[in-house]
Amino acid sequence: MNGLRNDIARIQALVGNAFSATGSLAALADSGQILPAKLEKALEETAGAFERSALELRRLCEKHAPGAGGYGKRPVLPRMETSGFVETFGYGWLHIQLNTLLPHCRYQPPEWLSDTIRRLLDDYEAGGSKLPFFRNAILVIDEHCGVDGRHIFDQDNKGFKAVSNAIKGRLVPDDDQFTLALALLSERSELNVCHITLMDMADAADFFAMRSGDYAVPDFYGGSWG
Repeated sequence: MNGLRNDIARIQALVGNAFSATGSLAALADSGQILPAKLEKALEETAGAFERSALELRRLCEKHAPGAGGYGKRPVLPRMETSGFVETFGYGWLHIQLNTLLPHCRYQPPEWLSDTIRRLLDDYEAGGSKLPFFRNAILVIDEHCGVDGRHIFDQDNKGFKAVSNAIKGRLVPDDDQFTLALALLSERSELNVCHITLMDMADAADFFAMRSGDYAVPDFYGGSWG
């Protein structure tokens, strides 16, 4: 029981830190004049604190699942792809679809996004599929959205680092510039989804030719042509 007590104490500390982070927001509100940069940083720090608490709580619940009928032991239900899914298509390329857009992130990568991608990869492996491993790869993050659904238009303000953090050491050796190249793309669409494709660097030319329509590939991100 000491382990459980220690873990619960850890959760309490994280929640306390998260609540304390809101004090910066309150101080800014009371100051009368709020500088946009300070507000943005305070909001991201507050969100990060709550995200860390939520992720730690999720791990605690899984660690201390009490057994049959308890948390994590519920009957298996049909999978709802509310977060996204993973598939392999093309020449062994790995495709991850997130049913959301990259979050705003200027000061720190969103931990919840890295955690979501890791869990999607876990689900993919648990289903009997094998994940590829690339020694030299290119990561293409392709957002499909309409102007009304996108509130961040500057690529450097998007939380793309969370994606490379999630795959580092698992799908690629590292995310340094000589191991992993990065391409950030966008396309107008009625749906707000984010397509993430990881492939060998040697296949980059084929990928971009197919995406641009140079090759007759139906339902490119649907994987129907693999």
